[in-house]
Amino acid sequence: MEVRSEGGIQVRCDKLPAPVIARTRLQVWFIRVCSSLFLWTCLVQLVAVGELWHPHLLSNITNRISAITQDPLPTVPSPPPLLPARNYTSNGFLRVSCNGGLNQMRAAICDMVTVARLLNLTLVVPELDKTSFWADPSNFEDIFDVRHFIDSLRDEVRIVRRLPKMFSRKYGHKPFEMPPVSWSNEKYYLEQILPLISKHKVLHFNRTDARVANNWIPLDLQKLRCRVNFQALKFTPQIETLGYKLVRILQEKGPFVALHLRYEMDMLAFSGCTHGCTEEEAAELKRLRYAYPWWREKEIVSEEKRSHGLCPLTPEESALLLQALDFHKDTQIYIAAGEIYGSERRLAPLRAAFPRIVKKESLLSPEELQQFQNHSSQMAALDFIVSVASNTFVPTYDGNMAKLVEGHRRYLGFKKSILLDRKRLVELLDMHLNGTLSWNEFSVAVRSTHEKRMGQPTRRRVIADKPKEEDYFYANPQECLCEGTNCDNLLSPSNSSEAG
Repeated sequence: MEVRSEGGIQVRCDKLPAPVIARTRLQVWFIRVCSSLFLWTCLVQLVAVGELWHPHLLSNITNRISAITQDPLPTVPSPPPLLPARNYTSNGFLRVSCNGGLNQMRAAICDMVTVARLLNLTLVVPELDKTSFWADPSNFEDIFDVRHFIDSLRDEVRIVRRLPKMFSRKYGHKPFEMPPVSWSNEKYYLEQILPLISKHKVLHFNRTDARVANNWIPLDLQKLRCRVNFQALKFTPQIETLGYKLVRILQEKGPFVALHLRYEMDMLAFSGCTHGCTEEEAAELKRLRYAYPWWREKEIVSEEKRSHGLCPLTPEESALLLQALDFHKDTQIYIAAGEIYGSERRLAPLRAAFPRIVKKESLLSPEELQQFQNHSSQMAALDFIVSVASNTFVPTYDGNMAKLVEGHRRYLGFKKSILLDRKRLVELLDMHLNGTLSWNEFSVAVRSTHEKRMGQPTRRRVIADKPKEEDYFYANPQECLCEGTNCDNLLSPSNSSEAG
């Protein structure tokens, strides 16, 4: 009798027919394959669990597997771990409807997160303005990364995408709506707003611009405003990708200036500034101002307003300013703005002085910009990214974008931002243009005027009982700029611009 061993199994060949022997061999082969697959599956699962709980425990095994496969995956930076969610009893829900353009709404969102934290509320993802002059239909998630916004603040405040159904009008709930008082401190919110929340459970702030004071706010709340602004409010991947592409294109051609040329129709109509416009253009801008009821100041004397430094510079004035500040003719200038009023005709003097003027429309293809057309806030987000990244930032008007970009550039290491003294500048421009001030005298005076207005460290100017006239928190969030540095040196009395 012949006995043969097959994979540890003894087979008596003399008593088994050939088909049975073949079937037995197949079974043995099948068992071997299944065992191998099972062992490899276990090994892979073991590595995965080890990496999840003890990333370094099985590093040698992981390295051996990578060596065997000879096809290691590229290293992808993992997102930072989420902080533990703050555990608190919510006093109610806060809904907010932001008003204004992109940067006004951005500051408002920072304020409303801070109010929700102060009052232990649950914040509903903010609603963005769709009824202003710009008529942008964008929702929060069209501009900002909503998942990042919610997750990155989970240790401070609970944020939900929408109100629970039980608080909807469909179920008979009527929300209490109101605009909070402008420039209010934490005492106002604790003493006057919190009781309303206790009564109504849902409070809807239908206006949010400048509703938290610049100063005299507790340090932890000021730092939270900064955290929302500089960390939690990330633009969507689509906006960031295109914005950083613009930056890359510009940087490949050398240093560049971002000129926030606020010479746009809405700005001119709102401010009543018509210097350099034709009579027909001035009439058109006046009609537009009267067409919008929330632009309450109707009769405006343009030249008087300009003399007080309350008008944006014209393209012609901007060209003279840049030349006086010693920017060379070959300086690369990015126009961070929408459509300039008067289009290329008004840009011609600026382009003649600085031929290397570019806009996002000239750097990107129509197909790349198509998704952002008719969405002014998304287009403004692209300009925001470029302005923050620029070598030098020059705003011709101190509106919300100018202030928010200035604050970001301070936060990133006090990058050069030329903050214009427009009242003095208008005087110098007029004297030069009427021949009473030579070019050399004009240039020296412009440089001297702005020597200490380049975005250097300085204290916010505080004016008691006049919050509109003092320095804006988001332009110079000094409480958030001293991490790892000596604040006494940065904000020394010699740099201070504080007034009583």
